[in-house]
Amino acid sequence: MPGAGTDHTRPSLSGGPAVILVEPQLGENIGMAARAMANFGLTEMRLVRPRGNWLHQKTQAAAAGATFILDQAQVFPDLRSAIADLHWLMATTARERGQGKPVLGPAEASAETVRRMAAGQKAGILFGRERTGLENDDIALADVIVTYPVNPAYASLNLSQAVLLMGYALMTARGEAALPFEAKTRWGPATRDMVLSFFDYLEGELERRGFFRPPHKKPVMSRNLRNMFHRMQLSEQDVRTWRGMVVRLVEGPREPQTKKRKGPKQTPKGTRPAGQGAAPARGPDEVTGD
Repeated sequence: MPGAGTDHTRPSLSGGPAVILVEPQLGENIGMAARAMANFGLTEMRLVRPRGNWLHQKTQAAAAGATFILDQAQVFPDLRSAIADLHWLMATTARERGQGKPVLGPAEASAETVRRMAAGQKAGILFGRERTGLENDDIALADVIVTYPVNPAYASLNLSQAVLLMGYALMTARGEAALPFEAKTRWGPATRDMVLSFFDYLEGELERRGFFRPPHKKPVMSRNLRNMFHRMQLSEQDVRTWRGMVVRLVEGPREPQTKKRKGPKQTPKGTRPAGQGAAPARGPDEVTGD
């Protein structure tokens, strides 16, 4: 089931380096990794010796609509075959491995990856097992190590979280990280005349109620009051709302409006409509017919 924010009517990003999950144990984690990939336009998933029947209902549910990535995922018997066609390979890890490889952050690694892919090279990112991460022999196959600047006392990331962080860094490096929408203003800015008219009304009512005390401080208090509203950059609707609030405080609550009944008037029970005479009285011995 697609998650909130999914809109298949809009163009979708695709491509990017291959995301290689080494021996993932839970189908749910594979599904969530696929969702993270789809979030940032990564479409090539490679799985190295996934556990058992990995593609099941929970996997697809966790993907939240990114099942197209799961459907196209390639499965390999070993890491060497999964990376055979790549020119540039990164390995993600939270631990220093003592292998003398360059250590890059997500932003640096992504910038280098985008540069190499633009030159026609194929690239991939290794992500390790849920419990133990990548083994040293896995990392030995990579060109660089990628690690994330996280809390040093708690550097453990969920598999899909690691994929998502790298996906965002890659989208940014590709120049595709523009915000999907901007703030929309429903009303235009208020004209100066509209704002000053509100000030005149407000200050007049405040004056009547003794707000400006002592009197010789009124000019300063008035300027401070006006500057406070100017900092709000009032829209036309803002001014109307403020004025309406002050009017109600000054004049009190509105008179309740009664709803007018539509249709003919109802005749009270036991009476006759106007224009009709009263029923003739019966005599004491008069009996109605059957």
